[in-house]
Amino acid sequence: MSGGSRSSVFWWAMATALVSALGIGAVTRTSKIKEDTAIGIIFAGMFALGIALISTVRNYTADLTHFLFGDVLGVSSGDLVRTAIFGVLILLVIFLFYKEFLVLSFDPVLGATLRLPNRMLEFTLIALIAVAIVVSLQTVGVALMVALLVTPAAAASLLTRRLPRMMAIASLIAAFSGIIGLYFSYYLNIASGSAIVLTCTVIFIMVWMGQELAKRFKPAVKAE
Repeated sequence: MSGGSRSSVFWWAMATALVSALGIGAVTRTSKIKEDTAIGIIFAGMFALGIALISTVRNYTADLTHFLFGDVLGVSSGDLVRTAIFGVLILLVIFLFYKEFLVLSFDPVLGATLRLPNRMLEFTLIALIAVAIVVSLQTVGVALMVALLVTPAAAASLLTRRLPRMMAIASLIAAFSGIIGLYFSYYLNIASGSAIVLTCTVIFIMVWMGQELAKRFKPAVKAE
């Protein structure tokens, strides 16, 4: 895929992600369907639409594999610039609306009491997730992006209950998994995206097992 076509695909994906965010917000507000269900429905539908469009191209198999599993070794300087720009924008929005997002996530009733624009904040949060997914498509692809979003956060949640610390630990786990996963990909000759996600999964398992062992040995230590 050439640099020009990659750039056009990026911007089309970005526009589609924002439309998906609007659709998720609309479905959630106008029906009894929960937000996570709406995300699954809309994202799956848009993903299927993307596959249908890609299937009209001759090199369908190669392009589909690229979008599904990514190609971190094919990341260009333009991709890095776009990733940096949108990454900074995401962090900036989170920094500016951190307290509002915190209230919305843990106590939406309090947010309504404080007259916060809950609907707009919900859309903004979903849009940030969508943008993060699009930015990461080139690296790990759609199929593995969900794991890379969820697994570091899940591992961090086992280590701390304070949200700022949890966000920092999750970011460190994701970054560490990216670096170590690339080394595994090179030396074991496996796909880079899957190597990154597998590294992240192993870290989660190690943290989880450490927590379980700590629970089992804690009563024994107190008894002594």
